[in-house]
Amino acid sequence: MAFVLGSGSPRRLELLGQIGVVPDAVRPPDIDEDPKPGELPRAYCTRIAREKVVAVEADAQDIVLCADTTVAVGRRILGKAADAVEAAAFLRLMSGRRHRVITAVAVRRADRIWQTDVVSTVRMKSLSHAEIAGYIATEDWRGKAGGYGIQGPASALIPWISGSYTAIVGLPLAETGGLLTAAGVDIWARAPNSEKGSR
Repeated sequence: MAFVLGSGSPRRLELLGQIGVVPDAVRPPDIDEDPKPGELPRAYCTRIAREKVVAVEADAQDIVLCADTTVAVGRRILGKAADAVEAAAFLRLMSGRRHRVITAVAVRRADRIWQTDVVSTVRMKSLSHAEIAGYIATEDWRGKAGGYGIQGPASALIPWISGSYTAIVGLPLAETGGLLTAAGVDIWARAPNSEKGSR
C-alpha cells in the first residue's frame, strides 16, 4: 500500500509534513478546472477535488489524497490569477470586505472515496494602491486561488479570520487526518517521535 498525494502544491506537502505524513509519490492530475455555468463556489470546489482524486493513477490498495481550494466573493469564484493585472483586480474586489475560502479534500482507496470540505471566512483590510502594488511586486500571488496566500506577505493584509487556518493555506489538517484514518492510514504511527535524539 502506497500513499499518493495528488497535488503539486508545496504548501500541501508541507502541511502533511506537520502531522508526520510523507507521501510515497506525488502525482498531480491533469483535469479541466473551469467552473460550469452557474456553478456555486462550494459545489465547484467539492466537484474538482473529487474529479482530481478519481483521475490519479494508483494501484487498487493505494491511498490517494487530493484537495482543491477556492476563494469566493459572494457567488463569484476567484481562481488562480492569470497575471498581475488580474491578481490586483482580485485584491481590489476583496479590499475592505469579507470573502470565503473553501477547501475540499477527497481520499480514495480502491473504489471508495471519503470527502469533506471546510469553509472559512477571511476579512481583508481596506487596501491602498501602494499596498496592492507592493504585494503584487512580491510575486507571491502566483499559483494561488484568489491571487494571495495567507501564509506569506499577504498576512499583513488580513486582520481577521474565522475557521481553519490550515484550510485557508490549502489543507485542513484535522479533517484530512480524519479522512486518512478512515481510509486506513495510521497517522500517529507515521508521526515523528519527539523523544528521538533527546538522550
